[in-house]
Amino acid sequence: MTSPPPADDPSDYAPIPRSALGPALNDQGYYVGRVERNLYYVTDGVYQAAFLTTPDGVVLFDAPPSIGGNLQRAVDEIAAANGVTNTVTHLVYSHHHADHGAASSLFDGDVTRIGHEETRRLLTRDDDPARPLPDVTFGDRYTLEVGGERVELAWHGSNHTPDNIYIHFPDHDTLMFIDVVNAGWVPIYNLNLSEDVIGYMGAPAIALSYPWTHFICGHLGRLATRDDVAVHQQYIADIEASSREALASVNPVPYYVGAGENFWLGVKGHLDAVTERAAAPVIAKYTGVLAAADIPIFTTTTTFQIMQSLRLDKGPPGPVHP
Repeated sequence: MTSPPPADDPSDYAPIPRSALGPALNDQGYYVGRVERNLYYVTDGVYQAAFLTTPDGVVLFDAPPSIGGNLQRAVDEIAAANGVTNTVTHLVYSHHHADHGAASSLFDGDVTRIGHEETRRLLTRDDDPARPLPDVTFGDRYTLEVGGERVELAWHGSNHTPDNIYIHFPDHDTLMFIDVVNAGWVPIYNLNLSEDVIGYMGAPAIALSYPWTHFICGHLGRLATRDDVAVHQQYIADIEASSREALASVNPVPYYVGAGENFWLGVKGHLDAVTERAAAPVIAKYTGVLAAADIPIFTTTTTFQIMQSLRLDKGPPGPVHP
């Protein structure tokens, strides 16, 4: 067995802005906090889930395995404090990814699972016993009513994944939308590992079209605000603008000539140069503004994805040969 390489030294990077950090975790490794009235969120500092207590049972929204059994502990804590039932009766999948849903199987018994119709198709394909299939599916919209509470689920097209939905709590002034905006932090690799670049880039505007004050984004320790979404939008817009400039400014010919017969080496040299030119000013601008902006691989891989989308989705990728 080989030893793991030494971890990066945090002192090599910019300090994390205090505004990016969430509340301290308890001894069991989680924090549960009220969002508004009987809506709560749970975090382990990296992942988030939410739950709604009602007289008829608890509705759970996502079940990240990193939080795992602490989901029920958080529900038990709130239920005991408020004298309400701690029985989870409904579970809503925001999307099919295992990192947000693989603790679903911990909640067995008479639990109704709800998700987008594409979520059911993808979970059927993935055949993961940790993520039981949704019992109730919908196409564009679904109103979930439990114990006198109402939650509006909506699909507005592909974004992070083909099935990622918007979860609106109109009576709690809250929107839950996962894996696009990270409260106070940059997206990790490749726009948070998103599958649809154009859909991802357009999703924050859809989120802002809803009325809400509290935003459950699925990652890290705190709730997001409308200002967080606006900063994220500007970060992405700056990457797009910088990518357009770099595509127009970097001459590809020397890279292909220099690579000789190794055509892929020429491609690598050209696209690496475009990516580095586009990412550098964005990294400089957002270091100290968004946490982890100075970890180069996060912004460079996101820049690469956006730059490629400009070439391939927006087109044309270059001059058309006469």
